[in-house]
Amino acid sequence: MRLIFMGTPDFAVPTLLELAAAGHEIVAVYTRAPKPAGRGMDLQPTPIEREARRLGLPVLTPTTLKTAEAEAAFRAHQADAAVVVAYGLILPKTILDTPPLGCFNVHASLLPRWRGAAPINRAIMAGDAESGVTIMRMDEGLDTGAMAMADRVAIGADMTAGDLHDALARLGADLLLRALATADRGSLSLTPQPEAGVTYATKISKDETRIDWSQPASQVHNHIRGLSPFPGAWCEVGGVRIKALRSTKVEGKGVAGTVLDDSLTVACGDGAVRLTQVQAAGRKPMAAEEFLRGTPMKRGARLA
Repeated sequence: MRLIFMGTPDFAVPTLLELAAAGHEIVAVYTRAPKPAGRGMDLQPTPIEREARRLGLPVLTPTTLKTAEAEAAFRAHQADAAVVVAYGLILPKTILDTPPLGCFNVHASLLPRWRGAAPINRAIMAGDAESGVTIMRMDEGLDTGAMAMADRVAIGADMTAGDLHDALARLGADLLLRALATADRGSLSLTPQPEAGVTYATKISKDETRIDWSQPASQVHNHIRGLSPFPGAWCEVGGVRIKALRSTKVEGKGVAGTVLDDSLTVACGDGAVRLTQVQAAGRKPMAAEEFLRGTPMKRGARLA
């Protein structure tokens, strides 16, 4: 098929690679413009731009698709369909209606649950037992398009957002290829999303990343793994901020925020969690054992 690909972050990379490997003709890759980053604040291309250029594909980085020029450029590609994976720009109706087969989105949830910006984080933070990927044909709404295919992934007890991200990225690539093959045969059926069960995955804000040890252990644990590895749930130890990247629920009780043993088990409002991976400010992520060798914490120490 003749395709336009539209995506930006690491999550979109497996789908781009699978489309190229399957022999689809990718006539244009749309992604966000490079942004300054790093110590030198040099312009850094998106993960999708890096992979597209490595594959020798044409890259476009418009700041909007709502102009007549952008619409004309999109039409000029004469694509059969567009594939959209975490692109980051709004597609107006004129763009959505251009490809004969439509614009297909790879969304990292089982729609209509967790429409919106942060479905992976929100699923884990809510304690969901499963997640998945939905392929939908896009319309003008926020993740409201008719569903073409969906597949599920179990969320393990200690699975982090990073773990689920990687699993869903691979699943999404495979599912999208199957959907396109079915569409190419003219046998793809689309199912409207049900009205029941709609939830929204709002963007993660900085003011919700601090750990509240007064919450039950299950909520603290889900909070930690739902924000790992980025932006990271954090607390303070002696006035120094550390991120908690991995944890597990364990038996234990005490004053909320109190260290209960020599293995970084911390009391919560009800129960306890053991931190298994942390990251001190300016340091790399490390196992709790390694962290404790450099920052000894005795029983009774308090995390704020």
